[in-house]
Amino acid sequence: MINIGIIGGSGYTAGELIRILMFHPNAKLDFVYSTTNAGKPLSVAHHDLLGDIEMNFTDTVNPNVNVVFLCLGHGKSISFLKENKFASHTKIIDLGNDFRLTKDKDFEGKSFVYGLPELNKTNIKNANYIANPGCFATAIQLALLPLASHNLLTSDVHINATTGSTGAGVSPSETTHFSWRSNNMSHYKAFDHQHLGEINQSVNQLQASYNDEIIFVPNRGDFARGIFATLYTTVEESLEDLVAKYEAYYKDQPFVTVTTTNINMKQVVQTNKCIISLMKKGNRILITSIIDNLVKGASGQAVQNMNLMFGLEETTGLHLKPSGF
Repeated sequence: MINIGIIGGSGYTAGELIRILMFHPNAKLDFVYSTTNAGKPLSVAHHDLLGDIEMNFTDTVNPNVNVVFLCLGHGKSISFLKENKFASHTKIIDLGNDFRLTKDKDFEGKSFVYGLPELNKTNIKNANYIANPGCFATAIQLALLPLASHNLLTSDVHINATTGSTGAGVSPSETTHFSWRSNNMSHYKAFDHQHLGEINQSVNQLQASYNDEIIFVPNRGDFARGIFATLYTTVEESLEDLVAKYEAYYKDQPFVTVTTTNINMKQVVQTNKCIISLMKKGNRILITSIIDNLVKGASGQAVQNMNLMFGLEETTGLHLKPSGF
């Protein structure tokens, strides 16, 4: 069994981790750390766990667990790791953005591998420290990587993507308040979203010559979870050839499905799946990429990375089905 610790246990990504790991055949939750809820049942913060798990939050860290998941706010993982030392054998999976960029990957003798399995699977298998990708970044990269792998990105990429309110985290704010978000829509951080750094980094990993612009407008959606991303760019190849290239790229990637049909977000919510739809008009390709921001965009992908790090089948514990109604 893999003994597991979760840091920042009262947030949405921690709740999803607990939900998945409860039924993972190789996982054993050792502790869930939360200074604000120490001593209280997990169900105080995660109401969906009521009756399913008898465990309390703790403000004590067991430094000898096999793996620890950091579910802290962005920029807080470094300060936590400076104050809390883990055993040399303890693997670390950070769900924040502290170590995602190459310039930030090295920390106190630890070197973090960017944890997008569809790009870095071999390195992940050999890694002790993982920087889990961002949610928007996951959906967008999976849409672009097959093109980059064939050097087919030759112009600007335009992206419009909408995420659910859980993408903003559990702490309430003006733009996550129900009375504001309901029957409403807005964009934010247009052209300057923090995930652009890791997106460009991964595209250049496969197509070093790409130096055009990735233009990204993120939107707040009137729903709780999921990401619906549409991207378009100029590609001369036929749709049939492009579909063949996408299917070949994802042939051995169990969570990515390629189609030419219209897709909708309910097909992936509550799962670790990404569905990519391709259509073409003239020399423009439209790519639609859909994921659950809390599962494939965060906690599910983190468990997928854990599986790879410990030599398990990467789908272990992640056979999750969506609900279409």
